[in-house]
Amino acid sequence: MSRHLCGRMLLRAACSTRSLVSSEWPSLTQRAGLAWNGSGPRCKSGATIRFLSTREDLDFQLSGTQINSILRANEQSVIVPGFDGHGLSAVRRFESNQLAANTPNEDRRSAAACLQTRGMLFGVFDGHGGWACAQAVSERLLYYVAVAMMSRRGLEELERCMEQNQPVPPILQCYKAYGEYTCRESAPLYVEQLRIFWQQLLDSQEHIDGMSPPGALDYAFRHLDTDISLEAQVAYSSDLMKSTAIQVAFAGSTACVAHVDTEGIHVANAGDCRAVLGVQEEDGSWSALPLSYDHNAQNQAELERLLAQHPPSERNTVVVEDRLLGILMPLRSFGDVRFKWSRELQQSVLESLESGVDLDYLNLYQYTPPNYLTPPYLDVLPQLTYHRLRPQDRFLLLASDGLWDEMSSEEAVRLVGEHLSGFHIQAPVSPTERRCNLGQMQELLLKRRARALPTLDPNAATHLIRHALGTGEYGDLCHQRMATMLALPEDLARMYRDDITATVVYLNSDHVRQNSTKTPCTDM
Repeated sequence: MSRHLCGRMLLRAACSTRSLVSSEWPSLTQRAGLAWNGSGPRCKSGATIRFLSTREDLDFQLSGTQINSILRANEQSVIVPGFDGHGLSAVRRFESNQLAANTPNEDRRSAAACLQTRGMLFGVFDGHGGWACAQAVSERLLYYVAVAMMSRRGLEELERCMEQNQPVPPILQCYKAYGEYTCRESAPLYVEQLRIFWQQLLDSQEHIDGMSPPGALDYAFRHLDTDISLEAQVAYSSDLMKSTAIQVAFAGSTACVAHVDTEGIHVANAGDCRAVLGVQEEDGSWSALPLSYDHNAQNQAELERLLAQHPPSERNTVVVEDRLLGILMPLRSFGDVRFKWSRELQQSVLESLESGVDLDYLNLYQYTPPNYLTPPYLDVLPQLTYHRLRPQDRFLLLASDGLWDEMSSEEAVRLVGEHLSGFHIQAPVSPTERRCNLGQMQELLLKRRARALPTLDPNAATHLIRHALGTGEYGDLCHQRMATMLALPEDLARMYRDDITATVVYLNSDHVRQNSTKTPCTDM
């Protein structure tokens, strides 16, 4: 059953001010589409949800000011300089926001300008089994991509500065949102691993001018995932470093990263985050052009790719109830070594932790998925797409699946497009609608009025999140529904919605170089 229906059920519960007691959880979670395992429901990653306050009365009486404060707490708005040092910037500005359902939030986001090459990088990362993997990938992946695009001369300069203990030329200008967390304890390890990465590139005689954006994206995804796996297997002088590396490897994260320059957009996707291009047609209407494809069981091509990697005898067990081995929804991701390593390696690594370490506290569990016969069952191989920019391409939207659970790509593009232009195009009345009765006409008028209401948020990402959670029956914003969704205690919130991250990148269409000989979007 969809989260939309769950929300309506919860609204009725809010109106009757009933307390939800522990005896009701099995039936409630079954209605919410979660699997009950006797000790609690399972979320997207297959982990058990822990309830902290199941007997508390739910209070949904949030004021408009309180709602705005919650929705805007993680906003980010950045105006990009018109000249990036290598040419005109392809990006005018970008807006981003996050709203957590998990505690702590398992989504991450990244944005940076490439200082040694052209273009900008944007990423959205959806963690599961904890936040550790998404955190590590969000801090590291863009650096791997940027370094892979650097020329041999640039890499030699980095290495010379490191050898002589001199300041290293900056690789990225990162745009961090206020209050975003950085794992300082792991920073020395990450720097050393990045150095090993560029040393390996220098050892390659073919690395002269740097990789192209698609080559760099593909290489960076695969190499970082290998590093995450290896880092969890080595010994460290610090118990904290070791436990952190193991947490990162056993947790998981999907990733959708875009490289944007004045020529076009390259997208690398692994998992079920999504990249969509907002296109403004000649008549002023908006259309959505997909730049990525979800890697889950709903994607038939992806499902067949996965099944082809295992014996025919496992065809009915590799994916069960739309989940990998009955547990994991995304079919590509970073980390998740529980679906990649052998049973023996998993056990050996977990046993290497100090005996006093609480595995449950670290969000690690000593269990093997059922029918674990021919690993690996998971990889991070990114699917690459390219789109050559045109003047009508107005913005790029990257978002985690928490947004796509609540709205379609077309709806999201329309909301951002109308937010950008300030103009709401009403669909013409169809022949069927002309023959409607008074009740149906009233419903049509309500829907049209809802679309024409002024926006409440300057930030388009916030605008999306507000509509994702607060849209009523006629497309209007329902205060009661929004208050209900935001006031849910942390032990309930994840049952009705997911973490949501959205980044809207506004393109500098005035300086797009037109080339009609190439197709708009290609799967590479």
